[in-house]
Amino acid sequence: MTMDFKELITTLSKINEELREQSIRAVNTSLTIRNWFFGFYMLEFEQNGKDRAAYGKSLLATISIEMKCLAIPNTDERELRRYRQFYVVYPTIANLVATNNQILGLLPSKLLESNILKQQTIRGFPTPELNIPDTHYFNLLNRISYTHFVELIRLDEPLKRLFYELECIKGTWSVKELKRQIGSLLYERTNLSKNKEKLLELVHSKPSANTFPDLIRDPYIFEFLGLKQQEVLPEKELEQALLDHLLQFMLELGKGFCFESRQKRIIIDNEHFFIDLVFYHRLIHCNVLIDVKTERFNHAHAGQLNMYLEYYKKYEMVQGDNPPVGILLCTYKDQEHVEFATAGLDDKIFVSQYLVALPNEKELEQFIKNKLKDNTLTMLD
Repeated sequence: MTMDFKELITTLSKINEELREQSIRAVNTSLTIRNWFFGFYMLEFEQNGKDRAAYGKSLLATISIEMKCLAIPNTDERELRRYRQFYVVYPTIANLVATNNQILGLLPSKLLESNILKQQTIRGFPTPELNIPDTHYFNLLNRISYTHFVELIRLDEPLKRLFYELECIKGTWSVKELKRQIGSLLYERTNLSKNKEKLLELVHSKPSANTFPDLIRDPYIFEFLGLKQQEVLPEKELEQALLDHLLQFMLELGKGFCFESRQKRIIIDNEHFFIDLVFYHRLIHCNVLIDVKTERFNHAHAGQLNMYLEYYKKYEMVQGDNPPVGILLCTYKDQEHVEFATAGLDDKIFVSQYLVALPNEKELEQFIKNKLKDNTLTMLD
């Protein structure tokens, strides 16, 4: 074999990169399987442990204390609860662990000597009618990280979860991109689009109440939007559809809302900001500012809406008015994130998620089945 110096450097660089990626994938797979086993054994103990009654509801807290004493990372009570949920959502990983030599090679021998996995009865298999092959789950374990799984197990609908699994693998999405696509309602927009493949190609081409809380209903079900199928439904179309149906929107919110402005412009330090919707509530005598986000809630949204409220309090309130309140509409929200982001705001910001009605979920199910079949054939090739 002969090569020049430049070829040598290129070869060494490629070897380094390929083996580095393999090692990263191996670590990710090991971590994912570890967390799955944690959930597996905790649930087994909850159901069949000899002395499980002695721990009751404090089991996870007690396990967490013991794990911390052993200096095992990521084992606080909240993480343990997530591991248990991971196992419940993905019980079929047991099939891979029990039959795949590559995965078995990652496991301690004592686990292999016990036939607990082979004896395990898969409980709560999510969607048997989809006939999801083991190759799909093996592909997931090898292509995405546990942090991806954390986002996926938040999804309650198995079909929606499968959709994002397939697209995440196809697009080699980062966790940030997966969260963005879930928050932008890609699943719902795909269902509402006539040309589903075209939309996904575009996606992958881009790397009378007396108190105000009683007036808020969560989540808002915007079935009245009447979203019609289009060739491709972009993210902004969701916000536009909401803003185009002000009357129905007011009726959905409840009595007493009087429309004042749409895209209300305010100027703060010579910078222009636009408030999506402004109402005045005649029963509690205050302005209601509504901000619409076509993404998952984050703390910056609350900060921005609070800035609008303070502006209104200083420049827009008149005698007899109560301080303004804000409603933040987003596609998804995590309760603890909302709790900490709005702490100290004196119940003046309310965060609600909205849902979009899916007119033909059977069609989307068939679409996902076809993509699952195509992925399986690609792997076999």
